[in-house]
Amino acid sequence: MITASVVLYNTPAKDVETILKSFAPDPERKLYFIDNSPVPSEELTFLKMLDHVEYIFTGANLGYGRANNIAIEKAVRVGAEYHVVLNPDLWFEPGIVDELAAYAGEHPDVVYMLPEVVDRDGEVQRLCKLLPAPADLIFRRFFPQKGIFRRNNERYTLAGFGYDRIIDPPCLSGCFMFMRVSALKENDLRFDERFFMYCEDFDLIRRLHRIGKTVYYPAVRIVHANSKASYRNRRMLAAHIVSACRYFNKYGWFRDTERDRMNRRILEELGAEEKA
Repeated sequence: MITASVVLYNTPAKDVETILKSFAPDPERKLYFIDNSPVPSEELTFLKMLDHVEYIFTGANLGYGRANNIAIEKAVRVGAEYHVVLNPDLWFEPGIVDELAAYAGEHPDVVYMLPEVVDRDGEVQRLCKLLPAPADLIFRRFFPQKGIFRRNNERYTLAGFGYDRIIDPPCLSGCFMFMRVSALKENDLRFDERFFMYCEDFDLIRRLHRIGKTVYYPAVRIVHANSKASYRNRRMLAAHIVSACRYFNKYGWFRDTERDRMNRRILEELGAEEKA
């Protein structure tokens, strides 16, 4: 069985319908909607009547990670082999979930997968990353992408490898998180609920990378609207900054030996490929 979860917060019904069509719940695929909205939407009452779908209204804004943890616990209990955390602003062909599962089944050391991600215009989003240092996030968000700042961001997002082959970076986007449930269960891995919103994906993927491969898999593709709310909304920007501070408080601001080791490994691997 493959399970998936989507956290909602005043999410338009059309986005919910798109996710339903994309994941296509069936007896072997269960989809959990965790609704953190202030009040339940009448437009979403139809979810309660669908087979292989569970709608959970929390009655409070629990935060992204804590809400997804509800679904991960359910995935563990029902014996799911894989669980997928989905942003509500995605579209993809249902068959890609089976392709990801097939690859993971052939590679038991893979604990996390991210497909190729494109925007609405078909442009590839560079969502493979090094584990961030504070300067990476500051330069990326607050400085014009020219000169040294552009070069730093290209290094941070591993732009040089072309996003055209499978790699094993230590940090990936959390917009589509395809995870092996046994890895989550056996290592007691969940979202760190201290992160209300933002950076909870970096944190969980980093911990998964310690125990297995966290793979970028461009053989399949998804479309991500990628609203970048923190670029448009000061409240979201503040939430992003708070989470980034919590992340660096947890792992280290300037001294982080694990970050250095993981980043050096992927850079050396990509450098060796370029020389070959």
